[in-house]
Amino acid sequence: MDNNTERTLAAAIYISSFLTTVIGPLLIWLLKKDESPLIDFHGKEYLNFLISYTVYGIISGILVLLLIGFVLLPIVGLLAFIFTIIGAIKAYDGQIYRIPFIFRLIK
Repeated sequence: MDNNTERTLAAAIYISSFLTTVIGPLLIWLLKKDESPLIDFHGKEYLNFLISYTVYGIISGILVLLLIGFVLLPIVGLLAFIFTIIGAIKAYDGQIYRIPFIFRLIK
């Protein structure tokens, strides 16, 4: 796989998450992870990101009952949006980007 295709598919993991949160990124990662270490890294990073920010969203949703969640929920959503865009840019540049505040469950 040439370098440009590899970088484009790594960025597509993040970009496709805006249309299909799980299916698109998961398909790209599962189909191409053996062909490229960059795609493998960004696929794992995105799935860890998705798990972590889902947990943060659930916790913030529960904390709405204590009125703290009204502040936390928009912050979690905004951070998820920003880190997805940064991840796509870094992946397209061919860089390794470790998204902040995530659990690294898939290694």
